[in-house]
Amino acid sequence: MINDYFNIALNNIRHRKLRAWLTIFGIVIGVAAIIALISLSLGLQASIEEQFESFGSDRILISAKGFQGPGTIAQGLSDKDVETVEKVAGIEIATQVVFRTAEVKVHNQARFPPIIGIPSEKSLDYFESTTPLEFGRNFNRGEKNSVLIGSNVANGLFNREIRVNNNIEINGNNFRVVGIFEETGNRDNDNWIVIPLESFREAINIGDNVDIISAKVKPGINIELTQERIERALERDRDDENFEVQTPTQILEQINEILGVMQFVLVGIAAISLLVGGVGITNSMYTSILERTKDIGIMKAIGAQNKDILFIFLIESGLMGLVGGIFGVIIGTLLSYGISQYATQSGFKLIFSINPGLVMFGLLFAFCIGMISGMIPARQASKLKPVDALRYE
Repeated sequence: MINDYFNIALNNIRHRKLRAWLTIFGIVIGVAAIIALISLSLGLQASIEEQFESFGSDRILISAKGFQGPGTIAQGLSDKDVETVEKVAGIEIATQVVFRTAEVKVHNQARFPPIIGIPSEKSLDYFESTTPLEFGRNFNRGEKNSVLIGSNVANGLFNREIRVNNNIEINGNNFRVVGIFEETGNRDNDNWIVIPLESFREAINIGDNVDIISAKVKPGINIELTQERIERALERDRDDENFEVQTPTQILEQINEILGVMQFVLVGIAAISLLVGGVGITNSMYTSILERTKDIGIMKAIGAQNKDILFIFLIESGLMGLVGGIFGVIIGTLLSYGISQYATQSGFKLIFSINPGLVMFGLLFAFCIGMISGMIPARQASKLKPVDALRYE
C-alpha cells in the first residue's frame, strides 16, 4: 500500500515538472543557506580552537581593561607589571609584547605591516610553540637591529623576495633579517614583523608601555589558582583594577558564545527562505488539488478512504521538500567548501568539514517542512465528497 502511495505521488510530480521544480527551488535556497552558514561558522570555530591549542593551555594573558566608566581612564601595562607577574608563584616566564604599525621599506617600496616588539631573550619561548621558524634562527640574547618576518612578508608583501641576511628599513632604521616564520595560513601571522623590544622602542617611541603580557605557568601548577594570584599581585602593586587576566580557555569560551549567537541569527535569517519555500509548496498543493478533483472523486468512488488521499498528498509534498533538501545540502556543502578555500588562500585559515549530523538535519528538516506545508491542502483533499468531486468542472 505504501508503495502505491509513493508511485501515485511520484506520477503526480512528473506530470507537472516545471511547477514542481519551481516550488522545490525555494526549499533548495533555504537549506543551502542553512548548511553553508552553519558549516562556515563551525569551521570558523574549529579554526579558532586550533589556534588557541597551538598557543598553549599553560598561558595566561594580561591586558589593560581600558575605559571603566565616566571620569575614569585605565592605565596601560608597563614593564613594572611584567616584573610583578614574574614574581608570582607558579609563573615560569612572563613576556611583554607590544604591537604597532610602522613604515617598512624594501628597495624604496613602502608598506605598513604590523610590527611586534618582544624581548630578544624571550622570543624563542613565545614563538616556538605557536609559529616555528622555517629559515634562519631566533634572536640571540641582547641582540639588536635584527628582525624575524612572516612568510607573506618574505614572499608576497613586497615586489622582491626577502631572504635571510637581507636588510629592511623600519621607520628609517636598518634591520637585518635573521629568521623567517613558517606559513600559518593566517594573514595576520604571516604578515608579522618581529623585532627585539629594545630596538622596537628606539624605532617607535612608546616608552615602557606594554600591550599584552603572556605568562607561562610551570608544569603541574593549577592555572586558575595562578590566575587569581596574578590578579591579587597586580591589584596590590598597581592600586587599581584596570586590567584583565584571562586564560586561553576563558577567551575561547567568550568567542564561542559570540559564535553561538551569530549562528542563531544566521540560521534565523536562512529559515525565512525555508518558510517562503513552504508557502510555495502549500500553494502548489492547493493548485494540484483543484486540477485533480475529479481524480480524487474517482479514487473515493472505487473505495479509497480519507486517510489514503491524505497520505498521497502528504507524501507528495514531503517528497518535494526532500528533493529540495538533497539539492540544498549539496549546494550548501559546495558553497561552504568554496568559501573556506577562498578564505584560506586569501590568508585567513578556515577549516572545512562535513558534519553528518548537519546533513541529516538539513534533509529531515526539509522533508518535515514539505509535509507540514502540504498538511492543510491534503486534509482538504481527503474531505472531498465523491459526488461533489466527480461533478467538479
